Amino acid sequence: MKQKLTGSYKKLRETNILSNFFNLSSIQISNVLLLLFTIRIITGSVGIEGYGMIMFAYMFSILAGTIINYGTIQSGVKDTAYNLTDKDTLSSVFYNILCIRVIIFTLYVMGLFLFYWFHVSYYPYILLAAPVVLAEVFNPLCFFIGAEKLKIFNIYNLIANIAAVLLILFFIKKPGDGIWVNFILGLGNCITYVGLLIYFASRYELAFHVPLKTELRKIGTNNFYLTVNNISGNLQQSVIIFALKWNNSSLLVLGAYTLCDRIIGQCRNLLSTVASAIYPNAVNVYKQSMHKWDIYRRKLKYLTVSLSFAGAIIIFILADFIIYTLSKQHNSTAIMILRIMAFVPVISSLNIYSLLDILLKNKNIYLFKASIILFITAVLVAFTVTSLGNYFLIAGFTLIIESCACLLYEYAVKKFATQNA
Repeated sequence: MKQKLTGSYKKLRETNILSNFFNLSSIQISNVLLLLFTIRIITGSVGIEGYGMIMFAYMFSILAGTIINYGTIQSGVKDTAYNLTDKDTLSSVFYNILCIRVIIFTLYVMGLFLFYWFHVSYYPYILLAAPVVLAEVFNPLCFFIGAEKLKIFNIYNLIANIAAVLLILFFIKKPGDGIWVNFILGLGNCITYVGLLIYFASRYELAFHVPLKTELRKIGTNNFYLTVNNISGNLQQSVIIFALKWNNSSLLVLGAYTLCDRIIGQCRNLLSTVASAIYPNAVNVYKQSMHKWDIYRRKLKYLTVSLSFAGAIIIFILADFIIYTLSKQHNSTAIMILRIMAFVPVISSLNIYSLLDILLKNKNIYLFKASIILFITAVLVAFTVTSLGNYFLIAGFTLIIESCACLLYEYAVKKFATQNA
C-alpha cells in the first residue's frame, strides 16, 4: 500500500512538473511569437537603426518597471499562495502590492517630467513608452502563479500579444512611426492586466482594503534586497545598451545589438522556464538527500548544456538567415554579434542549476553579494568596451558577464558542498 502511495505521489509530482512547464512555457511561446512578428514588422518599417531606438526606450522602461514592481513579483507569489483561503488577508496582500506600485509609479512620473528639462533627443521615445512602465503597476502574474491559475493568465496574455502585433502591423508604416511601438505594446498590456486584476478580485471575492502605513513599511523593508537583486540582474544585461547610447555609438550598432539580444534573450527565458518548472521537484529531491540532489542536478545540467550547445551551433551557422528573415537585411554587424551571442545560453544553462543549488541551501546572502559584484563588473565592462568601440568586445559583453556569473556560482556550489560534507 505504501509503495502504491509512493508511486502515485511520484507520478503526481512528475505531472505537476509537466503542468508547470507547459503553463510557464506557453507564456514564453506567446512572447516569442510576439517577438518574431514585431521584429519583422518593425525592422521592415523603421530599419535596424530605428529598432535600436525603440529597444533603448523599452529597456529603460523595463528597468523602471523592475523598480516599480519592488520585488512583489516574488514575494506576491508566496503571500498569495499562503493566504489563498483567507479572504481578508488576501485582500490585504492584493491592495498593499498595488498601492506600493502606484506610489513608486507616481514618483517615476514626476521624474519623467523633470527629465524633460534635460532636452535629450530620445525623450519622446521614453515618454511614449510610459505605458510599458504603467503595465507593471497592474501586472497580476504573481497573484495568478500563487493561485495556480496560470492558464487564464496565459490565454489573456496570448490574446493581448496577437492584438499588439495586429496594431503594430496596421499603424507602423514608416520610420517616423517607430516612436509609437512601445506605446502600443504597453497600452495593450495595461488593458489586459487591469481586466485580469478585476477577474482575480472578483473570483476570490476580495473586499477593498485601505493599506496601512505599517503594512507598506513592512513591504518596503522586506522587499528591499529582492529589489536590489532584480535591478542588478536587469542591469547586468541592459547596461550595455545604455552605455552604447551614452557613448554616442552609431544607431546601426545599437540596433544590431538589441536585435540579437532579443533573439538570445528568448533562449535564456526558456532556460528560466525550465528552472521554474523543476524547482518544486528539486525541493523534494533535496529534502530526501543532498546526494540525490547532486546526482539529479548533474544529470539535468549535462542534458541542458548539450541541448543548448546544439542550439548554439545551429544559430551560429544560420545567423545570416535569421538576421535576414527578421530584418530583410544581410547586416554583417548583426550577424557577427549573433554568432558570438549564440553561446550565451550554454553558459546560462550551467548557471541555472548552480542558482537552484544556492537557493535550496538558503544561501541568499551570497546571491546578493554576487549580484553586486556582477553589477559593478557589468558597468565597468560595458562602458569600457563601448568607449573602445570594438564591435567584437561589444558582441561578447553578455558572454563575459555570464561567464563571470558562472565562476561565482560554481565557486559557491563547491564551497557550500564542502561545508555540508
